[in-house]
Amino acid sequence: MASGGKKRRTRAAIIVSAVVTAVVVGGGAAAFVWLNRAQENTIPKAQSATIEHPLTPAEQIVADANDPRACAVTFSGDGAPADPMLQFQDALYQGLPIPQLEGRVFAGWYATAADAGALTVAARVNGADPVVCTDQQVELFAAWKTPEENAAENVRVPILMYHQFTANPEGEKGWLRGNYAYIGDFDAQMNHIATTGFYLPTWDELSAFIDGRLSLPAKSVIITDDDADQSWFDLAVPVVDKYKLLSTSFMITAYRQDPAPSVYVQRRSHTHDMHQAGDNGKGRMVNWTADQIAADLTTSAQILGVGQVVAYPYGHYNDTTKQGVAQAGYEMGRTIEPGYVKIGTDKLALPVVRIDYGMGLDALVSRIG
Repeated sequence: MASGGKKRRTRAAIIVSAVVTAVVVGGGAAAFVWLNRAQENTIPKAQSATIEHPLTPAEQIVADANDPRACAVTFSGDGAPADPMLQFQDALYQGLPIPQLEGRVFAGWYATAADAGALTVAARVNGADPVVCTDQQVELFAAWKTPEENAAENVRVPILMYHQFTANPEGEKGWLRGNYAYIGDFDAQMNHIATTGFYLPTWDELSAFIDGRLSLPAKSVIITDDDADQSWFDLAVPVVDKYKLLSTSFMITAYRQDPAPSVYVQRRSHTHDMHQAGDNGKGRMVNWTADQIAADLTTSAQILGVGQVVAYPYGHYNDTTKQGVAQAGYEMGRTIEPGYVKIGTDKLALPVVRIDYGMGLDALVSRIG
């Protein structure tokens, strides 16, 4: 302790002596400059303050995700959400918002403001599109129409219904022969959809369209398969992948629980275990109580991770069916009745365009354009 004090006193004496000498030789001003420098060398320097620039909300959600695939989606235009949304590259967009404004109809998200202004269908972005970002960020632009414009367009959306598939041009034999679409026809049909400007709505978009809250392009189509037969996995999914077309596989979850075979395939419910005949020979959907139906569909939703839309087995449904579907939290039910989805269509009785064996490209074009 004494030794340290002695050293400090000696150092101070040297400094004072140097100051006196500097005053005599170079003047007072020089002395004070020298003294300041001497003190800097003998007194520890304070740490310099670090100036931090706060991250933008988009930068923050990317940083929080800590994933190189993360992408912050920001929204611009009337009614656009203020907060960015986290999406992931190498996947399709999930859950894009459908904003609402009084007296207006949302017409979708677009890649640029110019595309939004022109309502360029090819540049419209939805859950059928893969997420593509620059520096982990992308901006989407809102477009709107009036309710009168939307109603005047009289858009009709076909829901295509396929079942099984065959690689045999002559088709399959037996009473289910009509269910088997020839894979060559399916390829030609999917190529037509992929190359002639069709828009592929999500189920969320279809629901909003029915409500009159969302405008869909005139050439819109939904592609679905019932039953998730092995031929769907082996023959049809590679075609869906090739053309990058959003599609839906309605699965009977008591029989199959396969993960989605492609990023372009959505799994939805064909019930858990109601694809069987009830006591009167008709499907369980019209034999069971609303509570029983709801319990079955709840199980299916838990397995699939979503309970949005169900395809009725055999197309059988009634008011009790609808009650059970709604009770389970499902928003839509798809029948086998022929027709097109329009504004105001009963969401629990969606019609279809059925595709059977022998229906080639011309047959498809005649039904969907």
